[in-house]
Amino acid sequence: MASVSIPKPAAVDIPAPAHVDVRAAVEGLVREHEGWLRSVILGVLGRGDPVDDVMQKVWAQVLQRYDSLQDAGRVKPWLYSIARHAALDFAIARRRRSTRTAGESALVGLADPGRDAEPDATVAGREAHELILREIGGLPAIYREPFVLRHLENWSYAQIGEVLGLPLDTVETRLVRARRLLREALSGKV
Repeated sequence: MASVSIPKPAAVDIPAPAHVDVRAAVEGLVREHEGWLRSVILGVLGRGDPVDDVMQKVWAQVLQRYDSLQDAGRVKPWLYSIARHAALDFAIARRRRSTRTAGESALVGLADPGRDAEPDATVAGREAHELILREIGGLPAIYREPFVLRHLENWSYAQIGEVLGLPLDTVETRLVRARRLLREALSGKV
């Protein structure tokens, strides 16, 4: 009986650790996945100022655990799990150290709404922008995470479902609820 070789998915080629420069492989993962992982962390934390610190921890863990990644087709869920747990660990540690609320800081990576605008429009735009960011940060995490991935990262429902481990119906339900909560929170304010 002839053996059949099943090729790895073409999305990301993850060579076996014994045959690869792990640092170079992780650098490739950083280049390809850092943007959406930042959004995952943002979705968990609800605020942007600690994202860089958590990202450092994520990439350190990826470097340490690289040999545990065995299926190239599962790289996104693997990275998602590491990023989400690092963000949760950070949030728990932050709660122990501080009494600051989650909505005090603006989210990282969003465009400045006031750039090249009239001064009055700039102030109004920034105030509205900050209000929206605070309200997004105030959403419960189960709604905030898919909302950030969908509306800040432009992920499909299928992509969100894959990394969150949710069926498409659940992703859709959580997004509908997140939008409704955000609309209610912003009603009369914007």
